[in-house]
Amino acid sequence: MRQFGMIFSHELRTYLKNKVFVGITLVLVLVMAVVMFFPRISGLFESQSTPEPGISQGGEAEDLPVMYLGGVGGNEAVEIFTAGFPGYRVEPVEGDGESIAQLVQEGEGECGFYLPSETEYVYYAQDVSLYDTNAQTAEALLRQVYQLKRMVEGGMTPETALEALQVQVSGEVVSLGSDQTRTFWYTYVMIFALYMAILLYGQMVATNVATEKSSRAMEVLITSAKPTSMMFGKVLASCVAGLLQLVVIFGAALVFYNLNSSYWGDSPMIAMLFDIPVSLLLYMVVFFVLGFLIYAFLFGAVGSTANKLEDINTSVMPISMLFVFAFIVVLSSMGSGNVDTILMQVLSYVPFTSPMAMFTRIAMSTVPWYQIALSVAILAASVVGVGVLSAKIYRVGVLMYGKPPKITDLLKSLKNA
Repeated sequence: MRQFGMIFSHELRTYLKNKVFVGITLVLVLVMAVVMFFPRISGLFESQSTPEPGISQGGEAEDLPVMYLGGVGGNEAVEIFTAGFPGYRVEPVEGDGESIAQLVQEGEGECGFYLPSETEYVYYAQDVSLYDTNAQTAEALLRQVYQLKRMVEGGMTPETALEALQVQVSGEVVSLGSDQTRTFWYTYVMIFALYMAILLYGQMVATNVATEKSSRAMEVLITSAKPTSMMFGKVLASCVAGLLQLVVIFGAALVFYNLNSSYWGDSPMIAMLFDIPVSLLLYMVVFFVLGFLIYAFLFGAVGSTANKLEDINTSVMPISMLFVFAFIVVLSSMGSGNVDTILMQVLSYVPFTSPMAMFTRIAMSTVPWYQIALSVAILAASVVGVGVLSAKIYRVGVLMYGKPPKITDLLKSLKNA
């Protein structure tokens, strides 16, 4: 235990004193500060340089983009579209749709509508953006006007007909299980954080072990400390360093958000990210730590078999591909909204994929407690087993020089060790 403590503290200090580690942490904290303070900063610039809505610097009404309108309806249609499109200056056009199309194409106006009848429209725009909702707005306007006319013709007063059309319907959604509209972002943040931590710190563990081996320092270390103590000390130190970094980054984000919460207003996405349930946060920590450990042990074992730093990327490729496969499957399931597929249920019990698969199912669906307990138990036992096996590989890999050993040679060495 004393050997483990010495190795753990030494490796942890190495991480915390590493300039790259500290630099990345400070840069990410600065990024969080910029993001969280952005509404406050942008508000200062707007208050200094932006005039009141609808008023120009000279006190006259701002020139709004032009929307042309032609076809049936006359002045009544112009009034309706002016009320329905407050961000445009609606101008009537004589002629058919080709006249409107020509004006838009020549850049005279931003867009235009031609109304062949009371229930038909043709929308003209030079470039229809992804967020252009003008066609949907026009459709809703024409539908409401047509319904209003028919109701008045049927004997209703205009006031009663308008009240019936503009009635507001209120509702409430009660989720008896998981609400994916809220938990999607929790899950995405956790999966992405685990993805980055494993690839970054796993690579660092493998690189540190390979560096010690190439410098022959490992041969000295292995004679004064047990391989298990060395492997567990290195991996757990990297895990603690990673958690500290994430706590600092997301803790800073939380502090900066609280300082600027009034400037964010009612942004649902930001509010959801900082309103994660405690139970889900605990699951996130458990699966993050266990998932990190099992991959870090694998990276450390592979690093001990490499003779040069140049061999690291090739050696860790199978492990990285396994993790990337799980990452892609989980993201695909999240995108489809169905996280309880047969494949996801199977991956929930495979220790190399369960940290992401099971957590995603917990966050975005309803999973029985015994399935969660079984998944955590398998994962925890696998972490210990892989850790012990990695320590044995570490001890054998110390004396293996030359070409990177094959799996069969490694198994023979482990059997004889």
